[in-house]
Order: sequence, then structure tokens, then C-alpha cells
Amino acid sequence: MRKICVAGNWKMNKDLNEAVSLISELKKTLENQTINADVIICPPAIALETSKTLIEGTAIQLGAQNMHFADSGAYTGELSASMLKSVGCKYVILGHSERRTIFGESNEVINKKVKKALADGVDPIFCIGETLEERESGVMQKVIEEQVRKGLAEVTVEELGKVIVAYEPVWAIGTGKTASPEQAQEVHAFIRGLLKEMYSEEAAEKVIIQYGGSVKPGNADKLLSQKDIDGALVGGACLDAESFFGIIKAAK
Repeated sequence: MRKICVAGNWKMNKDLNEAVSLISELKKTLENQTINADVIICPPAIALETSKTLIEGTAIQLGAQNMHFADSGAYTGELSASMLKSVGCKYVILGHSERRTIFGESNEVINKKVKKALADGVDPIFCIGETLEERESGVMQKVIEEQVRKGLAEVTVEELGKVIVAYEPVWAIGTGKTASPEQAQEVHAFIRGLLKEMYSEEAAEKVIIQYGGSVKPGNADKLLSQKDIDGALVGGACLDAESFFGIIKAAK
């Protein structure tokens, strides 16, 4: 039985003081609550070490928003997997559509990052998803299959067990549009089917596949009740403690 996993991607929001305030509010909101989901927060890099200190002793886990595939070197502004691990990160978001589109990251670059994260003991939240144009032109499945196969190339079946896949239709990120529960389930089932082809049915059935794209407390319940949707990668709604909790408590 797969456990629901809800991760909050803060993106480029919250300075250090604001991060402390949000985590403090989230801790208070979660206090004495029964939680049926793994909870991950992914604040900006400046707040990672402080966040780790603040969440010690709670059920909240820490993730980063990106990393480089090299161990070290002349990569100004970048962070390595070992650096993330040293400040307490268990997870890292890789392949987010904003990294793909704004920063031009290819499937091959993302694959290097995924493999490096796994090698260094940081679990990837591996993002995939199609644009509205790709969906409407009928190439959605082709795009997603290419992202999955190339992004997970050379990842072993043992390593796959540490990967969280996040399906985020690009047209639904930050737009207020959300794939219907049925649309999302259809794509999640397709992704799980791909993983069965690439690995095995047993391995694929264990993989957590999150949905991301304008997830809110009002739509989380129907999304998370779908057979192959195992959680959410949350954007804007995770920047408010009550709103994020509203999504967390939708996990049954």
C-alpha cells in the first residue's frame, strides 16, 4: 500500500524571516493532528539549514528545489547533492517544468541530476508533464514517455524505490486550471504502465506518483482519491499554513 506524500514547493518565495514564520505556523497547525501523509517542505536554499532545525522532532521532512549533477567545481550559484544532504535535505525536486522551460534543462541533464541525487543519498522528486499545446495536438503521451524513459535512464530497480514521480501538466501550474481527477488519473495510470514496462509490475506498484498543478484544499480530496494518485506537489497553496494543511488532511 502506497502512502500519500504531500510536498510543498515554495519556489522563489519567502525570505528567511518569512520562512521561519511559515514553518512555525505549519508546526502549530499540524500539532496534535492525525496525519495520513508524508509531508515535505521545499523552501529556498537560503532557508534550508534553518528549516531543518525548526522541523526537528516533527513529521515534516526537508527537500530542496534543485541541484547540480557535479560533486563540486566552477558552477557559480549551484549546489551539489552532498551540500544539500549536509544541511539535512532528504529530497530534491528535479525536472520541474520551470527548470525545463525557463532554464533550458533537457531530459539528459535532468537524468544526470537524478542519478547523482540517488548516488549521494538524496531522493529525487522527479517532475514530468506536457504543455497545453502538446496535449491538444495529441502528443501528450509521447512527450511524457520520452521524459520518463530519458529521465530515468540507467536508474536501477532498487533506486526506483527512492524516486517520487510528480506529474505536473504545465498548463495547470500557477494558472488556476486543474486537470480533472479523471484526466489526472488517466495520465498517472499511463505513467505507472510505463514503469511496469521499464522495470516490473511489482516495482511500479510501489512508486509514489504525485499530481501537481493548482492543487488546493477544495480539489485535493477528489484528486487524492484516485487509484494511481499518491499525493501532491503543491505550489502557491503551500505558502499558507492553513491552506497547505487543508491539502494534507485530504489524505485518507
